[in-house]
Amino acid sequence: MSAPTANRPDTGVFSPTRAQIPQPTLRTDLWWSAPLTTNLGLLAFIVYATTRAFWGSGYWVEKYHYLTPFYSPCISASCAPGSSHLGVWLGHFPWWIPLGALALPFLLGFRLTCYYYRKAYYRSVWQSPTSCAVPEPRAHYTGETRFPLIIQNSHRYFFYFATAVSVLNTYDAIVAFRSPSGFGFGLGNLILTINVILLWSYTISCHSCRHVTGGRLKHFSKHPVRYWIWTQVSKLNTRHMQFAWITLASLSLTDFYVMLVASGTITDLRFIG
Repeated sequence: MSAPTANRPDTGVFSPTRAQIPQPTLRTDLWWSAPLTTNLGLLAFIVYATTRAFWGSGYWVEKYHYLTPFYSPCISASCAPGSSHLGVWLGHFPWWIPLGALALPFLLGFRLTCYYYRKAYYRSVWQSPTSCAVPEPRAHYTGETRFPLIIQNSHRYFFYFATAVSVLNTYDAIVAFRSPSGFGFGLGNLILTINVILLWSYTISCHSCRHVTGGRLKHFSKHPVRYWIWTQVSKLNTRHMQFAWITLASLSLTDFYVMLVASGTITDLRFIG
């Protein structure tokens, strides 16, 4: 075998132990479609969510108490009257601070450090690796043992914050069952409720939740209740990837619907009240 080309690392496709073929990979299928789709999906959500987070309007329907998850909790004096379910804690925010800034950093941290999302953007954005039998564009890989990727280990702590936010979103959905005549139920309530259920499914199916419920147990027989909970969480965990994508869609749909109703573009379809 010939020696590696000058200035190229002796690893990966340039390793002297690799068969000397000019192609970086012999795969002929559409191996690039999966990372491309992931990139487009994540980019679409990031653009929409960022735009809406700084939009500053169309997040609260006073008549039916609809509050989009992107702005919950709204604790600033800049929030629309009635939308501050937890009260007004802070003064007016400048335009460059989202009204939902209290929860957004923790939710972002929870998603970014999620085991599934790590897999998604490691492969699609960082291309580490892009796909099976496709070489990485970098020569060395240190894993999550050094800065900044070692921060990924904070996921278990973000899980607790995400659970608290899910409780808050549940409260927002319950509060929304109020109308000018008392109890009310409309299409917005249905969307908010389904979104909360999906958010709980994603949060509870988290790997950290499995660890919290039964990860440290040495004898399941001595802890039947925790073992049962761990078993149920494990069943949900097998669909964690699906819930990760579904909740991105449900969050966007919920926010978009609330925005349309709040702006007067459409009228909420009411079933009761």
